[in-house]
Amino acid sequence: MTALTTSVTVVVPAGHLLSALLGPRDSHLRAIEAAFPSTTFVARGNEVTVDGPGAEQAAHLLEELILVLQRGEHLDPASLQRSIDMVRAEERPSEVLTDDIMRGARGRPVRPKTAGQKRYVDAIRTNVITFGLGPAGTGKSWLAVAMAVQALQSRQVQRIILTRPAVEAGERLGFLPGDLMAKIDPYLRPLYDALYDMLEPEGAQKLLERQAVEVAPLAFMRGRTLNNSFIILDEAQNATPEQMKMFLTRIGFNSRVVVTGDTTQVDVPDGKSGLVGLERTLQGIDGLSFVHLGRSDVVRHRIVADIVEAYERAESPAAAPSREPRRA
Repeated sequence: MTALTTSVTVVVPAGHLLSALLGPRDSHLRAIEAAFPSTTFVARGNEVTVDGPGAEQAAHLLEELILVLQRGEHLDPASLQRSIDMVRAEERPSEVLTDDIMRGARGRPVRPKTAGQKRYVDAIRTNVITFGLGPAGTGKSWLAVAMAVQALQSRQVQRIILTRPAVEAGERLGFLPGDLMAKIDPYLRPLYDALYDMLEPEGAQKLLERQAVEVAPLAFMRGRTLNNSFIILDEAQNATPEQMKMFLTRIGFNSRVVVTGDTTQVDVPDGKSGLVGLERTLQGIDGLSFVHLGRSDVVRHRIVADIVEAYERAESPAAAPSREPRRA
């Protein structure tokens, strides 16, 4: 039985969009052809004709990419591959890649780059507390800081509070030079980096000086009630159960909280993380959401996703070595 062959013609509304769609020396078109090997693409004038068993899905991809380009998003090999993956998963790149959170430093738009990141951003918009869980490189902290800056700029909150547990990953705080704040600064540096990504250094410094942005270790949250604030607890897998309970009960009125973490990177000395098993404890609470990000949401260098996948394979039960006794 032969597969049904379909022919679909996609009209590109402008010449500059066609060149951006096809890519330099048709590099984008070749990548799309590789993703749909049983389908042929012919570009003539301002039309692209798609023939073959996968023509409808391939044409839908082209239509989505045209919408992405019309809304000002640059198409590069990474965003093209993510778009292909999204269309295959019946998701819409035009809704994901063009969702402006804010304008970052130098006017660059800050947007989610994957469908998982889009779900994460939407959850932050609609919940009081959002947990973003996933491996390194999935944008958990970066997007949370972007949402916090947007909330501050639009006067939804009066301040941003960025906090992390000061837990050593194989190093000792006591060996670092300086007073307590100097010792914990390296642990909070990733939050500063994300903040400077969103704002010019001068703007970020002004917010820090007038305490509209506060960066502090998790231990400093005890005894406080946090009203009118956007609070981010980063690297929450390194909070103890007692610290996690303490933090979650600090939340006051008109505040929003994002908790980020990766349960595969627990550095708590006894291994007892306040994040592990928490979803089961808090399930069913209105206004609270858990969003799981995965390998497909890694937006760093391609090799990072490959490393995450390698670790997942190694840590899966199927990869465990056999414990059968040796036979003589």
